[in-house]
Amino acid sequence: MALQLPPSLGHFNLSIRARPVVVTRRVNTFNTFATLSQPRSDPINWVEATSSFFDQDKRPIMLFDGVCNLCNGGVKFVRDHDRNKRIRFEALQSEAGKMLLKRSGRAPDDISSVVLVEKDRAYIKSEAVLKIMEYIDLPFPQLAFFLQFVPLFLRDFAYDNVANNRYTIFGRSESCEI
Repeated sequence: MALQLPPSLGHFNLSIRARPVVVTRRVNTFNTFATLSQPRSDPINWVEATSSFFDQDKRPIMLFDGVCNLCNGGVKFVRDHDRNKRIRFEALQSEAGKMLLKRSGRAPDDISSVVLVEKDRAYIKSEAVLKIMEYIDLPFPQLAFFLQFVPLFLRDFAYDNVANNRYTIFGRSESCEI
């Protein structure tokens, strides 16, 4: 393909070769719900680095804000309604919590959302809440089934409004109570 320039610019003939552009995208299940806050130059494979969390115990891990009174109340609620002990808990502020946040594609200091980390996947915001509801006793799995039909942007909008005001409404404690 040749590009002809107007005569006022002289007599130039530029050749441009068109090459097909191939775009490949590697999908990582932990980045499915990742945000832009994840550092792209992180040389550590956090899935491998945290795989030991699931070697002996396959149960998912619920990450929560350890100083948030609402979050601590949520953990107590889940514990009370999880008679089979199918969920483990870890504060977002702990070292293990920070590592699991990185595994989930989140920044290690991001305490804006509850996160549920399974062996092969991580969930955040309203997706995490619905997935946690699936693990606890009746009637919560059925309620989660119906709530999944509410569009994600509406669920996350409601989640974000509560999460952004949780300290104002529910207060915070000086240390993790759980």
